[in-house]
Parts: sequence; C-alpha cells; structure tokens
Amino acid sequence: MKTVNISLNSIDKVKSFVNTIARFDEDFDLVSGRYVIDAKSIMGIFSLDLSRPITLNIHSDDADGKIEEALKPYIVQ
Repeated sequence: MKTVNISLNSIDKVKSFVNTIARFDEDFDLVSGRYVIDAKSIMGIFSLDLSRPITLNIHSDDADGKIEEALKPYIVQ
C-alpha cells in the first residue's frame, strides 16, 4: 500500500480525479480525519472537507509507476 496527500479543491478536479482512478482495477481510499471513503465514489468525496489536502491510500504495489504518474496533477507535498 502507498499513501500520498492530494488536493481536490474544485468540482472539476474531483470529476477529473474520479475519472482518472476509475481506469485502474486497484482499490483507493480517501482518509480525512476519522472518515474513510472509497475514492472512486464522487458522492463520497463531496462529503469530505475539500478545503485542505486529503490522504489517499493506494492498495497496490504499482511497480511500474503508472498510478503515481496518472495522479501527479493531484499530489501535494
């Protein structure tokens, strides 16, 4: 499992993010405080506080780096 912080501070970014991760068969979870939701659920994402970065758990070894490359526009340091 890999963990990164992402920023989804606009409606367009949320839609684009969900479309991006929907291409992958792996499981993705978003963690905000005590809430954990399926990152492929657009309704779930809108239930979170999007004003600050959110933790994304990627349940994959992603040996070739395709997932991380696809998520670069959303990742914050």
